[in-house]
Amino acid sequence: MKRRSFHLALVALAFSACSRGSGKDKPLRVVSLSPSTTETMFAIGAGGLLVGRSRYCDYPKEAEALPVVGGYADPNVEAIVALAPTLVVGARGPAGPVLEEGLRAHGIDTFFPETESLDGITRMIEELGRRVGHEAEAKRVAQGIEDKRKALAALVAGRPKKRVLFVFDASPIVVAGPGSFPDELVRLAGGENVITRGGAYPTIGLEHLLALDPDVLLDGASDMRSTKTLRERVENAPGWRELRAVQKGQIRVVGSDVLRPGPRIGDGLFAVARAIHGEDLAPPP
Repeated sequence: MKRRSFHLALVALAFSACSRGSGKDKPLRVVSLSPSTTETMFAIGAGGLLVGRSRYCDYPKEAEALPVVGGYADPNVEAIVALAPTLVVGARGPAGPVLEEGLRAHGIDTFFPETESLDGITRMIEELGRRVGHEAEAKRVAQGIEDKRKALAALVAGRPKKRVLFVFDASPIVVAGPGSFPDELVRLAGGENVITRGGAYPTIGLEHLLALDPDVLLDGASDMRSTKTLRERVENAPGWRELRAVQKGQIRVVGSDVLRPGPRIGDGLFAVARAIHGEDLAPPP
């Protein structure tokens, strides 16, 4: 029902689009619907072009002063249109092509790229920079990510690969799988993801978890919740407590803020490497 209402709202709004004209001759006004694109706008020196954000866009601090236009999966179309943006950007998400079609009917350009790889993230940064007239700054940010990737590759070369499970929830057990950028981060950081099938973020059962028995559990969710950490939730839980990683205290938090697929992903890569290897691996200045 919510999806149908969302679609109908877009259709209704599209009827008034003809009177708005194209946004190409107007000053740039950008609404960002994902934390990663909001961070990118500020990182490339284009934060001043933002006129709206999603409720999850909380970095940098200046972003919190912007009007909120809903969330990642439930953007408020009327609120977006009321801000008269010329461009709406965000991660490709649940709202899908219906949102893009409705906004384009209003003469509003859109940019919702795939960012499930390091290359995809740097392409997003460079293309967003091109679209908002900050191409040189965007190239510098993207190059900084690449420099950190190369620096880490040299630091972890030749180290034994630890078997890693990247956990995003314990009930149900949601993990990083092949095709996700956390899976790529694990591999680039010198780890081996024990999840080799099932999609980007599969849900697995306790028996499967026990059969995998990873060396390290990466906790990618604790700082997003106000309750217990993964360690507190599983250290005495049936099944979990039999895992080697739990028995040896190899449950390590990776902050979700640096795992956002945006300009800080180079720091996120080093955070994953430190968690896997248990060493103070530092990125280049």
